[in-house]
Amino acid sequence: MSDSNPDATQAGSAQATASRRVATDELSTNLRIAVARLSRRLRAEKADHELSDSQTSVLALLVRSGPCSLSELSEHERVKPPSMNRTVNGLVAAGYVVRSNDPADGRKVVLRPTDAGQQLINETRRRRDAWLHQRLVELRPEQRRLLEDAAVLMREVADK
Repeated sequence: MSDSNPDATQAGSAQATASRRVATDELSTNLRIAVARLSRRLRAEKADHELSDSQTSVLALLVRSGPCSLSELSEHERVKPPSMNRTVNGLVAAGYVVRSNDPADGRKVVLRPTDAGQQLINETRRRRDAWLHQRLVELRPEQRRLLEDAAVLMREVADK
């Protein structure tokens, strides 16, 4: 005869599931807050404080990916084309982006970063990296290794 109680086993399993859910709920809240605070702090480190976060994001995308159409930018940033047009107009007016005809299709307009736009993004990245580097050197080696592992996991979560 077995000493195991099926009801107790089920109750233990349900309790373990609830414990994992609570831990995951708590982790998601804590992680969301930490990521938002870090993101907000990093966004403050930029070379031109007159640009909005949206404008900086679009300019960085153009620098990283190369020329794009307005619709491609809208899709990537998950905004409507009229909203993206306002963002791009500000970048053009500031001298960070130029509009030109697509060499493959003269009817299509593509947006390219200017040299000034490229320099602005490079300086913004330098400032953000320097700010974060300064905080990371203050951590113990095992804390940095933990953050390195967490960065891989966070990228996986973000890419799903």
